[in-house]
Amino acid sequence: MRKRILLAGAMILILPAVFLTASCAKKEMQTDPVSMSKPEIRQAADTSGAKAEQAKRIEEEQLREERLRQEAATRDAAEKALVNENIHFAFNSETLTDQAQRLLNSKAGFLRTHSNISVTVEGHCDDRGSESYNMALGKRRAEAVKKFLVDQGISTDRLVTVSYGENKPIALGRDEASWARNRRAQLVITLNSAYHKSAQN
Repeated sequence: MRKRILLAGAMILILPAVFLTASCAKKEMQTDPVSMSKPEIRQAADTSGAKAEQAKRIEEEQLREERLRQEAATRDAAEKALVNENIHFAFNSETLTDQAQRLLNSKAGFLRTHSNISVTVEGHCDDRGSESYNMALGKRRAEAVKKFLVDQGISTDRLVTVSYGENKPIALGRDEASWARNRRAQLVITLNSAYHKSAQN
């Protein structure tokens, strides 16, 4: 009888220990890094890869935007030079000076790289001489600029000439400095035959 009681007591003490050991083993199995971490590692790797790809895309987009900003700034500067730097002539002359040819070389370079742009070349004179003479002289000045640009490879169908003679002065003085400013050819840009931009020089 005593043996049975002792055996029963021993079982009472042993069983909780067995259950406790099994529970710990089960927990250890559940948290075993070898059996449970592979999906987690894959998920972490996928997340890390996605973040790296997103960061790369953002960086590429920022670089592209910066490049476009720089290209736009360069284009705007060249466009302003095209319309704001007038071609000046000597008194009673339509001959292009060396300085005029240098300016026109630069303008031709811009037009070659922007084939969607057409140009109207305006011929202008100072107010000395008759109006009819100045209209004819203005036309010859505009045609001289057009011919130079065509010689530089700009298609004639992108160039139109017009003469305003003495009728659109940009300097109103009655002195040589004012007259020299008015003896000019001035370029006006046309984009898609709808957008006009005139020099303000």
